[in-house]
Amino acid sequence: MVGHGGPIRALAISPDGGSLLSGSFDTAVIRWSLKTDTAEQVLRYHADGVNAVVILKDGRMITAGADARIAVWTAGRQEPDRVLEGHVAPIAALAVSPDGSVLASASWDRTVRLWSLSDGTSRALEGHTQNVNGVAFLPDGRLVSVGYDLALRIWRLPDGQPEIVTLPAALNTVAVAPDGEIVTGAVDGKLRMLSTDGKVSGEVAASPTPVVALTMSADGALIAAAGIGGTVAIIDRKSRNLLRTLVGPGQPVWSVAFLPDRETLMTGGADGRIRRWNARTGDPIGSGLIGTPADPLAAYAGDHGADVFRACVACHTLSDKEVQRAGPTLAGLYGRKIASLPGYRFSDALKRMDIVWTPETVARLFEIGPNTYTPGTKMPEQRIGSAEDRRALTEFLGRATSR
Repeated sequence: MVGHGGPIRALAISPDGGSLLSGSFDTAVIRWSLKTDTAEQVLRYHADGVNAVVILKDGRMITAGADARIAVWTAGRQEPDRVLEGHVAPIAALAVSPDGSVLASASWDRTVRLWSLSDGTSRALEGHTQNVNGVAFLPDGRLVSVGYDLALRIWRLPDGQPEIVTLPAALNTVAVAPDGEIVTGAVDGKLRMLSTDGKVSGEVAASPTPVVALTMSADGALIAAAGIGGTVAIIDRKSRNLLRTLVGPGQPVWSVAFLPDRETLMTGGADGRIRRWNARTGDPIGSGLIGTPADPLAAYAGDHGADVFRACVACHTLSDKEVQRAGPTLAGLYGRKIASLPGYRFSDALKRMDIVWTPETVARLFEIGPNTYTPGTKMPEQRIGSAEDRRALTEFLGRATSR
Protein backbone atom coordinates (compact mmCIF):
# COMPACT_ATOMS: atom_id res chain seq x y z
CA MET A 1 0.00 0.00 0.00
CA VAL A 2 1.27 3.42 -0.91
CA GLY A 3 -0.08 4.96 2.30
CA HIS A 4 -2.62 7.32 3.74
CA GLY A 5 -4.27 10.17 1.91
CA GLY A 6 -3.52 12.69 4.63
CA PRO A 7 -1.28 13.45 7.62
CA ILE A 8 -0.63 10.51 9.95
CA ARG A 9 -1.74 11.50 13.42
CA ALA A 10 -1.22 8.27 15.38
CA LEU A 11 0.99 5.17 15.43
CA ALA A 12 0.96 2.06 17.63
CA ILE A 13 3.17 -1.05 17.59
CA SER A 14 1.92 -4.49 18.58
CA PRO A 15 3.60 -6.01 21.67
CA ASP A 16 5.40 -8.58 19.50
CA GLY A 17 6.69 -5.93 17.10
CA GLY A 18 5.05 -7.59 14.11
CA SER A 19 2.29 -5.10 13.35
CA LEU A 20 1.89 -1.35 13.10
CA LEU A 21 -1.39 0.55 13.34
CA SER A 22 -1.64 4.01 11.80
CA GLY A 23 -4.44 6.56 12.05
CA SER A 24 -4.78 9.53 9.74
CA PHE A 25 -6.58 12.80 9.13
CA ASP A 26 -8.02 10.98 6.07
CA THR A 27 -10.34 9.12 8.57
CA ALA A 28 -8.79 5.71 7.82
CA VAL A 29 -6.81 3.32 10.01
CA ILE A 30 -4.33 0.91 8.41
CA ARG A 31 -2.94 -2.27 9.96
CA TRP A 32 0.50 -2.99 8.52
CA SER A 33 2.76 -6.04 8.66
CA LEU A 34 6.20 -4.89 9.73
CA LYS A 35 7.66 -8.15 8.46
CA THR A 36 6.61 -7.57 4.86
CA ASP A 37 6.02 -3.78 4.92
CA THR A 38 2.55 -4.23 3.44
CA ALA A 39 -0.94 -3.25 4.47
CA GLU A 40 -3.00 -6.14 5.86
CA GLN A 41 -6.25 -4.29 6.55
CA VAL A 42 -7.83 -0.86 6.12
CA LEU A 43 -10.32 0.00 8.88
CA ARG A 44 -13.04 2.50 8.09
CA TYR A 45 -15.50 3.68 10.68
CA HIS A 46 -14.64 7.18 11.84
CA ALA A 47 -16.35 10.20 10.31
CA ASP A 48 -13.37 12.49 10.96
CA GLY A 49 -9.63 12.32 11.46
CA VAL A 50 -8.21 9.50 13.62
CA ASN A 51 -6.10 10.96 16.42
CA ALA A 52 -5.22 7.94 18.58
CA VAL A 53 -4.68 4.19 18.12
CA VAL A 54 -3.77 1.33 20.45
CA ILE A 55 -3.02 -2.39 19.98
CA LEU A 56 -3.94 -4.52 22.99
CA LYS A 57 -1.97 -7.54 24.18
CA ASP A 58 -4.72 -9.86 22.91
CA GLY A 59 -4.40 -8.38 19.39
CA ARG A 60 -7.53 -6.23 19.47
CA MET A 61 -7.20 -2.67 18.21
CA ILE A 62 -8.68 0.58 19.53
CA THR A 63 -9.10 3.73 17.47
CA ALA A 64 -10.39 7.18 18.38
CA GLY A 65 -10.75 10.46 16.62
CA ALA A 66 -12.18 13.89 16.02
CA ASP A 67 -15.69 12.40 15.74
CA ALA A 68 -15.57 11.84 19.55
CA ARG A 69 -15.98 8.07 19.12
CA ILE A 70 -13.86 5.13 20.18
CA ALA A 71 -13.99 1.89 18.17
CA VAL A 72 -12.76 -1.51 19.38
CA TRP A 73 -11.76 -3.91 16.59
CA THR A 74 -10.77 -7.52 16.05
CA ALA A 75 -8.17 -8.01 13.31
CA GLY A 76 -9.73 -9.15 10.07
CA ARG A 77 -13.24 -7.89 10.80
CA GLN A 78 -14.63 -5.04 8.73
CA GLU A 79 -16.78 -3.48 11.45
CA PRO A 80 -15.93 -2.58 15.07
CA ASP A 81 -16.80 -5.07 17.80
CA ARG A 82 -17.90 -2.19 19.99
CA VAL A 83 -18.23 1.59 19.80
CA LEU A 84 -17.70 3.64 22.95
CA GLU A 85 -19.53 6.97 23.08
CA GLY A 86 -19.58 9.64 25.78
CA HIS A 87 -17.19 12.38 24.74
CA VAL A 88 -18.70 15.42 23.00
CA ALA A 89 -15.53 16.77 21.34
CA PRO A 90 -12.48 15.33 19.55
CA ILE A 91 -10.54 12.62 21.35
CA ALA A 92 -6.82 13.39 21.36
CA ALA A 93 -5.17 10.43 23.10
CA LEU A 94 -5.68 6.93 24.50
CA ALA A 95 -3.90 4.84 27.14
CA VAL A 96 -4.41 1.33 28.54
CA SER A 97 -3.97 0.46 32.23
CA PRO A 98 -1.06 -1.81 33.24
CA ASP A 99 -3.41 -4.75 33.83
CA GLY A 100 -5.13 -4.21 30.47
CA SER A 101 -8.61 -3.81 31.94
CA VAL A 102 -9.19 -0.06 31.59
CA LEU A 103 -8.92 2.36 28.68
CA ALA A 104 -8.38 6.07 29.32
CA SER A 105 -9.27 8.71 26.75
CA ALA A 106 -8.35 12.41 26.67
CA SER A 107 -10.71 14.80 24.93
CA TRP A 108 -11.08 18.40 23.93
CA ASP A 109 -14.34 18.40 25.87
CA ARG A 110 -12.00 18.98 28.86
CA THR A 111 -12.57 15.56 30.37
CA VAL A 112 -10.76 12.27 30.73
CA ARG A 113 -12.91 9.15 30.52
CA LEU A 114 -12.19 5.72 31.92
CA TRP A 115 -13.72 2.78 30.04
CA SER A 116 -14.02 -0.84 31.15
CA LEU A 117 -12.67 -3.00 28.34
CA SER A 118 -14.83 -5.89 29.52
CA ASP A 119 -18.27 -4.25 29.41
CA GLY A 120 -17.75 -0.75 27.96
CA THR A 121 -19.01 1.16 31.01
CA SER A 122 -17.36 4.52 31.63
CA ARG A 123 -17.01 7.45 33.94
CA ALA A 124 -15.66 10.96 33.46
CA LEU A 125 -12.82 12.63 35.33
CA GLU A 126 -13.42 16.38 35.34
CA GLY A 127 -11.28 19.33 36.34
CA HIS A 128 -9.22 20.43 33.36
CA THR A 129 -10.26 23.88 32.16
CA GLN A 130 -8.95 23.52 28.59
CA ASN A 131 -8.50 20.76 26.01
CA VAL A 132 -7.01 17.56 27.42
CA ASN A 133 -4.31 16.39 25.01
CA GLY A 134 -2.57 13.44 26.63
CA VAL A 135 -3.03 10.54 29.05
CA ALA A 136 -0.71 7.85 30.41
CA PHE A 137 -0.86 5.31 33.23
CA LEU A 138 1.75 5.07 35.95
CA PRO A 139 3.02 1.56 36.82
CA ASP A 140 1.00 1.65 40.08
CA GLY A 141 -2.26 2.24 38.19
CA ARG A 142 -2.62 5.98 38.74
CA LEU A 143 -3.41 8.07 35.68
CA VAL A 144 -1.66 11.17 34.35
CA SER A 145 -3.41 13.71 32.11
CA VAL A 146 -2.12 16.92 30.53
CA GLY A 147 -3.77 19.81 28.72
CA TYR A 148 -3.71 23.32 27.33
CA ASP A 149 -4.51 24.66 30.81
CA LEU A 150 -0.83 24.13 31.83
CA ALA A 151 -2.01 21.46 34.26
CA LEU A 152 -0.65 17.98 34.78
CA ARG A 153 -3.06 15.95 36.88
CA ILE A 154 -2.15 12.70 38.64
CA TRP A 155 -5.41 10.88 39.34
CA ARG A 156 -5.77 8.34 42.13
CA LEU A 157 -8.00 5.52 41.02
CA PRO A 158 -10.65 4.42 41.67
CA ASP A 159 -11.61 7.46 43.80
CA GLY A 160 -10.70 9.91 41.00
CA GLN A 161 -9.00 12.49 43.20
CA PRO A 162 -6.15 14.39 41.48
CA GLU A 163 -2.89 15.95 42.48
CA ILE A 164 -2.41 19.03 40.29
CA VAL A 165 0.91 20.33 39.00
CA THR A 166 1.01 23.60 37.07
CA LEU A 167 3.79 23.84 34.48
CA PRO A 168 5.11 26.90 32.59
CA ALA A 169 3.62 26.06 29.16
CA ALA A 170 0.58 24.43 27.60
CA LEU A 171 1.03 20.65 27.35
CA ASN A 172 0.49 18.60 24.18
CA THR A 173 1.56 15.10 25.17
CA VAL A 174 2.76 12.87 28.00
CA ALA A 175 4.56 9.54 28.41
CA VAL A 176 5.58 7.42 31.40
CA ALA A 177 8.81 5.44 31.79
CA PRO A 178 8.91 1.89 33.22
CA ASP A 179 10.26 3.32 36.51
CA GLY A 180 7.33 5.76 36.71
CA GLU A 181 9.05 8.96 35.68
CA ILE A 182 6.65 11.26 33.82
CA VAL A 183 7.75 13.12 30.68
CA THR A 184 5.68 15.93 29.16
CA GLY A 185 5.98 17.72 25.81
CA ALA A 186 4.94 21.37 25.63
CA VAL A 187 4.21 24.15 23.17
CA ASP A 188 7.48 25.86 24.13
CA GLY A 189 9.41 22.91 22.64
CA LYS A 190 10.60 21.65 26.02
CA LEU A 191 10.32 18.29 27.71
CA ARG A 192 9.84 18.30 31.48
CA MET A 193 10.46 15.27 33.64
CA LEU A 194 8.54 14.72 36.86
CA SER A 195 8.72 12.16 39.63
CA THR A 196 5.76 9.98 40.50
CA ASP A 197 4.71 12.51 43.15
CA GLY A 198 4.68 15.37 40.63
CA LYS A 199 8.01 17.03 41.44
CA VAL A 200 9.84 18.47 38.40
CA SER A 201 13.20 16.68 38.15
CA GLY A 202 14.55 17.74 34.76
CA GLU A 203 14.07 19.76 31.60
CA VAL A 204 15.33 19.40 28.02
CA ALA A 205 14.92 21.78 25.07
CA ALA A 206 13.84 19.32 22.39
CA SER A 207 12.64 21.57 19.58
CA PRO A 208 12.41 25.25 18.55
CA THR A 209 8.75 24.52 17.74
CA PRO A 210 5.96 22.91 19.82
CA VAL A 211 6.42 19.23 20.75
CA VAL A 212 3.33 17.41 19.43
CA ALA A 213 4.23 13.74 19.89
CA LEU A 214 6.26 11.77 22.40
CA THR A 215 7.31 8.16 22.89
CA MET A 216 9.84 6.13 24.86
CA SER A 217 11.79 2.98 24.09
CA ALA A 218 10.59 -0.12 25.95
CA ASP A 219 13.43 0.12 28.49
CA GLY A 220 12.82 3.84 29.03
CA ALA A 221 16.36 4.74 27.99
CA LEU A 222 15.48 6.84 24.93
CA ILE A 223 12.84 9.50 24.38
CA ALA A 224 11.71 10.57 20.92
CA ALA A 225 10.02 13.98 20.79
CA ALA A 226 8.50 15.20 17.53
CA GLY A 227 8.22 18.89 16.76
CA ILE A 228 5.69 20.55 14.53
CA GLY A 229 8.62 21.96 12.57
CA GLY A 230 9.47 18.52 11.18
CA THR A 231 12.31 17.34 13.41
CA VAL A 232 12.46 14.53 15.98
CA ALA A 233 14.75 14.86 18.99
CA ILE A 234 16.32 11.69 20.44
CA ILE A 235 17.10 12.20 24.12
CA ASP A 236 18.91 10.06 26.68
CA ARG A 237 16.39 10.10 29.54
CA LYS A 238 18.81 9.43 32.38
CA SER A 239 21.43 12.00 31.42
CA ARG A 240 18.88 14.48 29.96
CA ASN A 241 21.16 14.89 26.94
CA LEU A 242 19.99 15.55 23.39
CA LEU A 243 21.74 12.78 21.47
CA ARG A 244 20.70 13.71 17.93
CA THR A 245 17.98 15.27 15.83
CA LEU A 246 16.29 13.38 13.01
CA VAL A 247 15.45 15.61 10.07
CA GLY A 248 12.74 14.50 7.64
CA PRO A 249 11.21 16.23 4.63
CA GLY A 250 10.53 19.47 6.52
CA GLN A 251 6.84 18.93 7.27
CA PRO A 252 5.31 18.40 10.72
CA VAL A 253 5.83 15.01 12.36
CA TRP A 254 2.59 14.13 14.15
CA SER A 255 3.32 10.66 15.53
CA VAL A 256 6.21 8.53 16.81
CA ALA A 257 6.53 4.96 18.11
CA PHE A 258 9.47 2.74 19.08
CA LEU A 259 9.68 -0.91 18.06
CA PRO A 260 10.36 -3.41 20.88
CA ASP A 261 14.00 -3.64 19.75
CA ARG A 262 14.43 -0.29 21.57
CA GLU A 263 16.27 1.43 18.75
CA THR A 264 14.03 1.42 15.66
CA LEU A 265 11.73 4.42 15.54
CA MET A 266 8.67 4.84 13.34
CA THR A 267 7.45 8.34 12.47
CA GLY A 268 4.30 9.56 10.75
CA GLY A 269 4.10 12.96 9.17
CA ALA A 270 2.07 15.56 7.37
CA ASP A 271 3.09 14.10 4.00
CA GLY A 272 1.14 10.90 4.76
CA ARG A 273 4.31 8.80 4.96
CA ILE A 274 5.58 6.44 7.62
CA ARG A 275 9.34 6.33 8.02
CA ARG A 276 11.76 4.04 9.86
CA TRP A 277 14.82 5.37 11.65
CA ASN A 278 17.71 3.93 13.60
CA ALA A 279 17.36 6.08 16.70
CA ARG A 280 20.89 5.20 17.86
CA THR A 281 22.58 6.51 14.70
CA GLY A 282 19.93 8.86 13.34
CA ASP A 283 19.97 7.13 9.94
CA PRO A 284 16.80 6.43 7.94
CA ILE A 285 16.10 2.75 7.27
CA GLY A 286 14.86 1.44 3.92
CA SER A 287 12.86 3.46 1.43
CA GLY A 288 11.34 5.72 4.07
CA LEU A 289 7.79 4.83 3.06
CA ILE A 290 6.08 1.67 4.18
CA GLY A 291 4.60 -0.42 1.43
CA THR A 292 6.14 1.10 -1.69
CA PRO A 293 8.24 -1.63 -3.25
CA ALA A 294 7.56 -0.26 -6.75
CA ASP A 295 6.10 2.73 -8.56
CA PRO A 296 2.39 1.91 -9.05
CA LEU A 297 2.39 3.97 -12.26
CA ALA A 298 5.57 2.50 -13.75
CA ALA A 299 3.55 0.79 -16.51
CA TYR A 300 2.29 4.20 -17.68
CA ALA A 301 5.65 5.94 -18.08
CA GLY A 302 5.39 8.83 -20.53
CA ASP A 303 1.60 9.09 -20.25
CA HIS A 304 0.68 12.69 -19.43
CA GLY A 305 -2.61 11.62 -17.86
CA ALA A 306 -0.76 9.25 -15.55
CA ASP A 307 1.50 12.10 -14.49
CA VAL A 308 -1.57 14.16 -13.56
CA PHE A 309 -3.02 11.17 -11.71
CA ARG A 310 0.15 10.73 -9.65
CA ALA A 311 -1.25 13.10 -7.01
CA CYS A 312 -4.11 10.62 -6.50
CA VAL A 313 -2.20 7.35 -5.98
CA ALA A 314 -1.86 7.87 -2.23
CA CYS A 315 -5.62 7.29 -1.87
CA HIS A 316 -6.86 5.39 -4.93
CA THR A 317 -5.96 2.22 -6.82
CA LEU A 318 -6.75 1.70 -10.50
CA SER A 319 -7.55 -1.98 -10.06
CA ASP A 320 -9.77 -3.86 -7.63
CA LYS A 321 -7.07 -6.55 -7.47
CA GLU A 322 -4.86 -4.25 -5.37
CA VAL A 323 -5.19 -3.76 -1.62
CA GLN A 324 -7.61 -0.90 -1.07
CA ARG A 325 -6.09 2.39 0.02
CA ALA A 326 -7.59 5.22 2.04
CA GLY A 327 -10.04 6.06 -0.76
CA PRO A 328 -12.22 3.77 -2.89
CA THR A 329 -10.74 1.93 -5.86
CA LEU A 330 -11.34 3.57 -9.23
CA ALA A 331 -11.72 0.24 -11.04
CA GLY A 332 -14.84 0.44 -13.21
CA LEU A 333 -15.24 4.13 -12.40
CA TYR A 334 -17.08 5.37 -15.47
CA GLY A 335 -20.79 4.63 -15.35
CA ARG A 336 -20.79 4.12 -11.57
CA LYS A 337 -23.03 6.22 -9.35
CA ILE A 338 -21.24 8.21 -6.68
CA ALA A 339 -20.92 6.49 -3.28
CA SER A 340 -22.21 3.16 -4.61
CA LEU A 341 -19.06 1.00 -4.46
CA PRO A 342 -19.68 -1.97 -2.11
CA GLY A 343 -17.41 -2.34 0.87
CA TYR A 344 -16.41 1.31 1.23
CA ARG A 345 -17.79 3.61 3.94
CA PHE A 346 -19.10 6.74 2.22
CA SER A 347 -20.54 9.79 3.98
CA ASP A 348 -24.31 10.19 4.04
CA ALA A 349 -23.91 13.46 2.12
CA LEU A 350 -22.34 11.64 -0.84
CA LYS A 351 -24.94 8.88 -0.77
CA ARG A 352 -27.68 11.49 -1.32
CA MET A 353 -26.07 12.88 -4.48
CA ASP A 354 -27.22 12.02 -7.98
CA ILE A 355 -23.85 12.03 -9.76
CA VAL A 356 -22.70 9.34 -12.18
CA TRP A 357 -18.97 9.28 -12.87
CA THR A 358 -18.14 10.11 -16.50
CA PRO A 359 -15.24 11.98 -18.11
CA GLU A 360 -17.36 15.13 -17.85
CA THR A 361 -18.25 14.78 -14.17
CA VAL A 362 -14.68 13.88 -13.19
CA ALA A 363 -13.43 16.92 -15.11
CA ARG A 364 -15.97 19.11 -13.31
CA LEU A 365 -14.89 17.68 -9.94
CA PHE A 366 -11.35 18.90 -10.48
CA GLU A 367 -12.34 22.13 -12.19
CA ILE A 368 -14.26 23.54 -9.22
CA GLY A 369 -12.87 21.31 -6.46
CA PRO A 370 -14.31 18.43 -4.37
CA ASN A 371 -15.61 20.67 -1.58
CA THR A 372 -17.78 22.57 -4.04
CA TYR A 373 -18.82 19.74 -6.37
CA THR A 374 -19.27 17.05 -3.70
CA PRO A 375 -19.83 18.84 -0.36
CA GLY A 376 -19.46 16.47 2.57
CA THR A 377 -16.58 14.57 0.98
CA LYS A 378 -13.46 13.62 2.95
CA MET A 379 -11.37 13.95 -0.22
CA PRO A 380 -8.56 16.51 0.15
CA GLU A 381 -9.33 19.75 -1.67
CA GLN A 382 -7.52 19.95 -5.00
CA ARG A 383 -8.17 21.52 -8.38
CA ILE A 384 -6.70 21.11 -11.84
CA GLY A 385 -6.71 24.51 -13.49
CA SER A 386 -5.65 23.41 -16.96
CA ALA A 387 -8.42 22.09 -19.23
CA GLU A 388 -5.74 20.13 -21.13
CA ASP A 389 -4.58 18.43 -17.90
CA ARG A 390 -8.17 17.60 -16.94
CA ARG A 391 -8.76 16.04 -20.36
CA ALA A 392 -5.52 14.03 -20.11
CA LEU A 393 -6.58 12.76 -16.69
CA THR A 394 -10.08 11.70 -17.73
CA GLU A 395 -8.76 9.95 -20.85
CA PHE A 396 -6.16 8.14 -18.75
CA LEU A 397 -8.82 7.01 -16.24
CA GLY A 398 -10.89 5.67 -19.12
CA ARG A 399 -7.98 3.48 -20.26
CA ALA A 400 -6.61 2.48 -16.84
CA THR A 401 -9.80 1.70 -14.91
CA SER A 402 -11.65 -0.36 -17.52
CA ARG A 403 -9.20 -3.27 -17.53
